[in-house]
Amino acid sequence: MYNHSTETNFIFGIRAVIEALDAGKSIDKVLLRKDLGGDLARELITKLKENETLVQRVPEEKLNRITRKNHQGVVAIMSPVRYHKLDNLLPGLYEEGKNPLLMILDGLTDTRNFGAIARTADCSGVDGIIIPERNSVSVTADAVKASAGALFYMPVCREKDIVSAIKLLHESGVKVVAATEKGARDYTEVDYTGPTAIVMGREDTGISNDVLRLCDDLAAIPMSGNIGSLNVSVAAGVMMYEAVRQRMHSK
Repeated sequence: MYNHSTETNFIFGIRAVIEALDAGKSIDKVLLRKDLGGDLARELITKLKENETLVQRVPEEKLNRITRKNHQGVVAIMSPVRYHKLDNLLPGLYEEGKNPLLMILDGLTDTRNFGAIARTADCSGVDGIIIPERNSVSVTADAVKASAGALFYMPVCREKDIVSAIKLLHESGVKVVAATEKGARDYTEVDYTGPTAIVMGREDTGISNDVLRLCDDLAAIPMSGNIGSLNVSVAAGVMMYEAVRQRMHSK
């Protein structure tokens, strides 16, 4: 399933990207020139929609900065891994008899934080990471490197949006816990022993209000220093290992 190369790979040209889609290649996103048109371009756009591939319309200057080759207004950025779908991952975990533990990253933007969280998630037995399709980190070569290779093994679900993902989790019996300074309960007082998803927010603004409203518990990590907040990857580690501690003691 995984390509263990951490080099960033690009595919240039309309026909080449169509062939990559037909071959089932894992594409992180496709950059299209803003005014791209024509029959072949329409065929490509149709295939991109069918494959639910992330597309960004960009000026030609941006494409020219990526490559001097004849890109024909199209550059595909390949992903080092193949993304999972949450509605496929969850049933599989239950079928395997697992008690799911998932991480949700609501708008995380720093690749190094993403990699660090994935590394801790792999070490702590987390079953998968959920990220939104837009305005978020994705699995890039730099993220894989920051994760010490953990992202080659950790299932990552890239969903349309976090709100819809949480609704699906609720329908599947998963409790959703937000790690936030707005929480009224100490993080150690929250129960993580059942199927659980832990939400971590964006580095600067935290978890969005739309997501907070859907969470079953708001958990706060106590602070006593001068800074007032932890790095998100450190906070995620604290939350994950509290879940591990409780699950070990509940057996």
